[in-house]
Formats: sequence, structure tokens, C-alpha cells
Amino acid sequence: MKYKHILITGGAGFVGSNTAIKLKEKYPKSNIIVMDNLKRRGSELNIPRLKDVGIPFVHGDIRNVEDFEGIGTIDLIIECSAEPSVLAGLETSPTYLINTNLSGTINCLEVARKNTSAFIFISTSRVYPIEQINNLKYTEGKTRYAISNNQKMPGASQAGITEDFPLTGARSLYGTTKLASELMLQEYIYNFGIKGIINRCGVITGPWQMGKVDQGVFVLWMARHIFGGKLAYIGYGGEGKQVRDLIHINDFFEMIDIEINDLDRLSGATFNIGGGTSNSLSLQELTVICENITGKKIEISSILNDRPSDVRSLIIDSTKFTKLTGWKPNMNTTETMIDIATWINKHSNALRPVLAL
Repeated sequence: MKYKHILITGGAGFVGSNTAIKLKEKYPKSNIIVMDNLKRRGSELNIPRLKDVGIPFVHGDIRNVEDFEGIGTIDLIIECSAEPSVLAGLETSPTYLINTNLSGTINCLEVARKNTSAFIFISTSRVYPIEQINNLKYTEGKTRYAISNNQKMPGASQAGITEDFPLTGARSLYGTTKLASELMLQEYIYNFGIKGIINRCGVITGPWQMGKVDQGVFVLWMARHIFGGKLAYIGYGGEGKQVRDLIHINDFFEMIDIEINDLDRLSGATFNIGGGTSNSLSLQELTVICENITGKKIEISSILNDRPSDVRSLIIDSTKFTKLTGWKPNMNTTETMIDIATWINKHSNALRPVLAL
């Protein structure tokens, strides 16, 4: 790998810390630095993991340009930082969301411009508009909603949503801040000659994700089954038929590793990265897997009203990236959920205060 000085923002978070650790293990001679403001509860548990493999941690906030001072020369930035909740800013001020997901990314882009750094941006599948997704044709099965083939909307089929799906319409404040950051990265690539890639990711999950009700649903579901507690099927009739695809963090890293080593060819591209239809679960199906793995059943209530910004089904079609690189997910849904359960049980004392809420 030609990049020797790598900055990972959001580096104590789930995606950032795992990416940093796996990069250091594969490329031990690389100088990898992580920055994080530790706002998300549980991210502090990753600091010892980073230290164990020799990765320096900078307690900094991408909203503050001063926090980048003293980091030194950087030739690659992997921008993993985010306020990741699709509900963020709806019931309170959206200021933190906007300042982190947009202004903070611009600060990172300025570091890239000054250092002529390459830039890999972790965006989200939630850049695709809510109404456009919900207006697709679906069939309702026993356990899930399934997207139909022969859609009138471009970029949609039984395989999921592609990069050609229309972007006109509201998509949540969260999705809008990420899309705006995508546009800024494209301008920096065009105007300043930096190399960059945009990854619109589906649900990334696995060990060391601190799942909550509004983000990290697969870990949350397993944690409730292990520690006890209540869950709810929210919206769309309260039946738990909403569907999301998932990608294990190890498969995500394999994708990032490919991009790092092929940035010259892939620069300027936008990719959908996800598990696809074969790696997707409805909440009903997720419940069954959790019950089978843990041997436990918990109370799951039904809430009929839809939540703001929710969608019936969102499956990401990664065909474009697969055709260009040969990458595809290796971990299926059951293997991923077993891995999550094993991690929770192994670290239950440390995780209970974070996940058993």
C-alpha cells in the first residue's frame, strides 16, 4: 500500500475503530492516526483496542479546525465520523447534526486539500429520498415486504437500489447532510485534484457496534435478547416486516482495502455498498434469528404509527462495485448475528451498561 500516513476521523466509533485496527494489522508499517470526540456512548471502549495495536488516538472534534493542528502530514483520510441517526435533528435543533456531518466534513476536505491527501468518504444509503423509496412497488409476504421487479423508477429492482436511483426529494436531515458532503467532495476532486471515493453504505454491523433504537438495529436486537428488555415493531402496521440489508464490518473492511489499493482507477466514483437482497432481514426475521441463537424470547410490542424518515424496505445493490473489483460480502446474516452474540457474551460486563438500556 502506497499510503503511509492515514487519518481516520470518527476513529473511536464502530466503523472507524475497526477499520483502523484492521489496517494496522495488515499494514503494520503504516502510520495510522484516529480522531474522535467520544460523543457516542461506548466509543471510549475502543481506545484500549486502538492502543493495543499501536494506533495513536487524538481526542478531537472535526467541527473544530484547531483540533487538526499537530497531526502532521496526511496522505489519506478515511472520513467515518458522523451523527448517524436518521432521526437526528427532528425533535431538537439540527445544529450538531449539520455542524458534524457537513461542516466537519468540509474541515476534513480542507485538510485533504492542504496535504493533497486522498479521501475516502463513508456516506449512507439514506441519501435516497424517502417518498421515492416508499412509492416503489412491493409485495407483502408473511414475514417481509419484498421489492417487485419491473419498477417504473430507474435504479430499482428486486436486487435493490443502485446508484442511478433518483435523488429528488426529502431524505431526512441526516441523509441531506451526507449528500451535501458528497457534493463538496466532488468539487474538491474536480477543483483541487485530490483523489476521492464516495461509498453509500447500507447497514454496517458486527462486533463493537453500540446499537441504539435509532442506529445499529441488528446489535440492539441481539443485545435485548441477551440482556433482556423490550423491543417494538414500529410503523407499517407494527408487524415487523420492514427490511434492511446488512454488511459485516469485516466485509466492509475488505471493500475499503480494495479502494485504498486501487484509488487511482476508482477515484471520482460513487458506489453503493451493502449486503444486497441475499443479506437482508426484516425485523420479524431478525427476531427469529436472535431467538434461535440465544434461546430466549422477549416482549416485542407493536406501534402502528410510522416514524418520521422511516422506509418500508431499503436494500442496497452493490453490482457496480462488484463488477469493477470482484468484491462481494462473505458473511451471511446468520453468521453475522452469531458473531455479534459471541462478542456481547464475551464482553458482557463492559457492554451491559451501554447496551442493556
